Formats: sequence, C-alpha cells, structure tokens
Amino acid sequence: MEDDLELQLEEEEALLAIYDGDSAFNRISSTVFQYRCGENGENNSILLEISWPPLYPNEKPNINLNTFYNKHLGPFEKKFISDKINEKAQQYLGVAMTYTLIELVKDNLNSWFTEVYQQRPIKSFPEIEEILPDVISQMHVSESIKKEPKKEQLSKAQKRRLWNRCDIRGEQPRGWNWVDIVKHLSQTGSQNENNVSSNS
Repeated sequence: MEDDLELQLEEEEALLAIYDGDSAFNRISSTVFQYRCGENGENNSILLEISWPPLYPNEKPNINLNTFYNKHLGPFEKKFISDKINEKAQQYLGVAMTYTLIELVKDNLNSWFTEVYQQRPIKSFPEIEEILPDVISQMHVSESIKKEPKKEQLSKAQKRRLWNRCDIRGEQPRGWNWVDIVKHLSQTGSQNENNVSSNS
C-alpha cells in the first residue's frame, strides 16, 4: 500500500510537470485528473477523466466519460472508447500509466470515432413503437380541434339583402328588427276586442 502511494505521488508530480500550462489538462484532486482531447466544443472531442483507486498502479484506473462535456456521446460511443482505454490499461498494470492513457486517447480519438460510427448498430426504438399509437391519436385529436366549422354559404340574393340592411361600417342600424306595434295590433286586434267577440 505504501509503495502504491509513493508511486502515485511520483506520478502526480510528473503529470503536473508534463502538462504544466496545458489548458486541456485539469487536476481535480491528487487522484483524479481530466484531459480534454480534441477541439473544444467539437463533436469529435471528449473529456477524459481518470481516477486512481487505492491500489493504483497495480489496479486499473477508473475511466469516466459521463461528464457533462461528453453529453454529445451516446452509450455505445462511451463504452467503445472506455473499452479501448481499459484494454491498454490492462497491459500497463504495475506501471504509472495515466500519461500513456491520455496520449493514447489523443493519438487515436479520430480513428476511434470513425470506427465507432462504422460499428454502431442501427438503432431500434421499442419505446417509441410503444408510444406511437398515443402520439398518432393525439395528432388526430389536435387536427380535429384545429378544423374550424364551415361557415354557412349564402346565395347572392341573401348577401345582397344582408348588405342592404347594413350601414357603412357593416353594422345593422339600430331598431332594424323592432316590431311596429300599431301595425301589429291592427293585424291581430287588441286583447279586449278578442274577449268581447268571444263573449258575444
């Protein structure tokens, strides 16, 4: 254990000396280091995080690609790159390897991305197939909501009569539907007259 700790301290000093002034390198703690490989913000760049377990270098370091910077990577890409790094780490057990792993990723990242895109399986989306009927039914509902009811079609004569009843603003004049009471009563007669005629 003491030997492992001494080796870790020596490697930490070496890493700080090698990557001094390199903006891509970041020391999170005495056992956790990050290195941004590739152009910042590009799709073919990653943030590699290497953390040392207590028995490192006699135990493989932990490779973490689940940082926010790597949000553009899918699970397949992350596993592919992690497997490549772990394969190399297995060969260097017992030896300081963080520098070697960082350089491995820097040198091979573009070819790995090419390889990963060739090997990536065609995605099947079972969860989409499950929710697809619901989405389609919602689309039909929203389409039916969007459809406005058809306006009643008027003939030319009906339109002309409607137009003649409207003023300049397209509004009907006040009282257009009022009933002429005198005319109405002369046609129907008053209530008293009707009662008299029915009694006699």
